[in-house]
Amino acid sequence: DMTDSGGLNRLVMTVEPDEIYNLAAQSQVHISFDQPEYTGNTDGLGTTRLLEAIRATGRPTRFYQASTSEMFGKVRAVPQNELTPFHPRSPYAISKLYAHWMTINYRESYDLFACSGILFNHESPLRGIEFVTRKITAGLARIREGQQDVIELGNIDAKRDWGFAGDYVEGMWRMLQQSEPDDFVLATGTTASVRSFCELVAAALDYDLVWEGEGVDTTGVDRRSGKTIIRVNPKLYRPAEVDLLIGDASKARNKFGWMAEMALPQLAEMMVEADLRRTRAGQVLL
Repeated sequence: DMTDSGGLNRLVMTVEPDEIYNLAAQSQVHISFDQPEYTGNTDGLGTTRLLEAIRATGRPTRFYQASTSEMFGKVRAVPQNELTPFHPRSPYAISKLYAHWMTINYRESYDLFACSGILFNHESPLRGIEFVTRKITAGLARIREGQQDVIELGNIDAKRDWGFAGDYVEGMWRMLQQSEPDDFVLATGTTASVRSFCELVAAALDYDLVWEGEGVDTTGVDRRSGKTIIRVNPKLYRPAEVDLLIGDASKARNKFGWMAEMALPQLAEMMVEADLRRTRAGQVLL
C-alpha cells in the first residue's frame, strides 16, 4: 500500500532489498481525471514514502522509479529526450513528475542510488484490458470470434511510441547495474497513431479495414463484410489530449547498449494471438 508509510518502512527494513523497482501506481490517465487526489497520493507521495523508507534504513538499496513519457504532455520538442522540458497534461502525469523530481532530489540530497526511467508506452499480452492497445487487440479478437459487435475508441489520431514491455524491463534492470545513478529515456524512436495500430491488429485478424467519416463520426469498417467494427466515441476523449509522443533513447544506447528489439507489427501480432487464445478458451485477462 503506497499510502501506508509505516507499512513501507517495515517492508524495507524486513526484506533489506538490494534493488527496488517502483512500478506501483494508479496508472490510468482517464481515471486520474476522476480521482486526482488518490492518484497524487499513490503515484506522487507514495514514491516519497518509499524513498524515505530506503533513506531511513541506511542500506545501499538501489532504487528504480517508473517515470513516464506522459510527463512531456504538450511536447516542446520532437523527439523527446532527458533534456526535453516537461508539460504534463493529466493528474497522472503531474503526479509522476512530482515523483520523478523527488527521486532526483533524494539522489542529490542523500546520495541514494536512485534512477528514473522515462519509459514511453510499453505493451505486451499482459497489458490491462482498460489500456487502448489491449482494448483493440482483445476487442477485435472477440469480434472475430463472434463474441462482440464493435469497439469504441477516443482519439484515434493520437500518436504514441509503442514498444515491447520485455525489452523495457531489460532496460530498467540495466539502469541499476551502472556504476553511477542517472535518468534515462527508453523508447523505440518511432511513432504510430491509434488508427495505425488498429490497422495492424485488423490485418493480423484478416480484416480488410477501411475508414469512413471524419473526426468523431469516424468508423472502421471491414470492407469484405461491410460491418462496422470500430466506432469513435467522443466521451472517451481526454479533457486535455496528448497528441504526439516519440522518444530518443540514444543516451541509454550509448551508456549501456540498450535498444528496443521488437517492432510494432510483431508486437501487435503477439498481442492478437494471445487474445485469440484467451477468447477461444473463454478467458479474459483484466
